Amino acid sequence: MNFKKLLFIPLFTCLAVCSFKANAATVDTVLTHSAAMNKDIKAVVIKPADYSNTKKFPVLYLLHGFSGNYSDWVKKVPAVAGLADTYHFIIVCADGDFAGWYFDSPAVKESQYETYVGTELVNWVDKHYSTIADRKGRAITGLSMGGHGALYLAFKHLDKFGAAGSMSGAVDIRPFPDSFGIERVLGKYSEHPDRWEQNSVVNLIYLLKPNSLAITFDVGYDDFLYQANQELHKKLLERKVPHDYTVRPGAHTWEYWGNSINYQALFFSRFFNGIK
Repeated sequence: MNFKKLLFIPLFTCLAVCSFKANAATVDTVLTHSAAMNKDIKAVVIKPADYSNTKKFPVLYLLHGFSGNYSDWVKKVPAVAGLADTYHFIIVCADGDFAGWYFDSPAVKESQYETYVGTELVNWVDKHYSTIADRKGRAITGLSMGGHGALYLAFKHLDKFGAAGSMSGAVDIRPFPDSFGIERVLGKYSEHPDRWEQNSVVNLIYLLKPNSLAITFDVGYDDFLYQANQELHKKLLERKVPHDYTVRPGAHTWEYWGNSINYQALFFSRFFNGIK
């Protein structure tokens, strides 16, 4: 029996494990500030293992859903941190409040999450990290309320984001006049239907020109938002706006989103690397 070989195996295993831990992504909770809402707001920033101040990194902004917060993604899908390592980009998990919907609310002055995520947070991240401070180095995606928010912000801020995605996104808010806290930030649908029309993603496609934004979105076949996503896909086709659209088995669950983010991360990596 070769005892040297037996001794070598656990030593090599230990070195491999230690090396893996030493090269893992860094997950930090940071405190940002919103002048528009006059308050401090937490966010999670995930830096890849090869992060350095001597190199500029692209950034993926990742949004949570209704009733969630900035920590949802790293708590519910811890493996998301590994995507920063795999694709060498920074991931920023933003906060959109319990039901902020990533709008600048005309009804609640303390709820200005379009300005916060779309401008203030982007500027804060570019100031504090070594980023590619250009739309070519920024992408945004999210789940459910965050899927709506990601497309909404990207459509309205084409100067800030070059790519956008949505997972099970609430891309048409009009069917939910009494649900998910939307009326708090937009006012009652019966009293302000124009606000609901103007802030539904399916009605904002006119802001896009073909190839003005790299778009990917998906939804589970058993998701209650399936039909709304089908309609968005149809309207994008009608206007000849290129996009990736995927329907998979699944419903409105973390199991679905934990799988979906892997495909979207690959899409954004290809965008950052100029691959079409």
